[in-house]
Amino acid sequence: AEMKGFLIVFIGGGLGSLTRFLISKLIPVSKNNYPLNTLVANFIGCFLIGYLIGWFLNKYGSQNELYLFSIVGFCGGLTTFSTFSNESLILLKSGNLITFLSYILVSIVGGIILVSLGYYLFKLSTSY
Repeated sequence: AEMKGFLIVFIGGGLGSLTRFLISKLIPVSKNNYPLNTLVANFIGCFLIGYLIGWFLNKYGSQNELYLFSIVGFCGGLTTFSTFSNESLILLKSGNLITFLSYILVSIVGGIILVSLGYYLFKLSTSY
């Protein structure tokens, strides 16, 4: 049964990573090297995880295979802390302190807001 869980996370993570790769191809990096593509991927993942966690808590009350696939796998593969950290370091090294600070602030605050927004939108959609 444990092997099945590993496989489910593996497939979800691969699809999430592929989605992030496609987003990086669709959204170019701006003139001042602002990593908008990573920001968009992380924001989509943050919104999704907030919404999905609300859905899972409501429907199942616990983790299951779909949880492993979508939250641990897909959202885990779609969002990326390592790329965010690397791009932040590149911005810092380039000497563009304002861009560096704004990227970190927008990423962290925006991510937390989007997880909350996803969760509360789910709650609103089920409160009728």
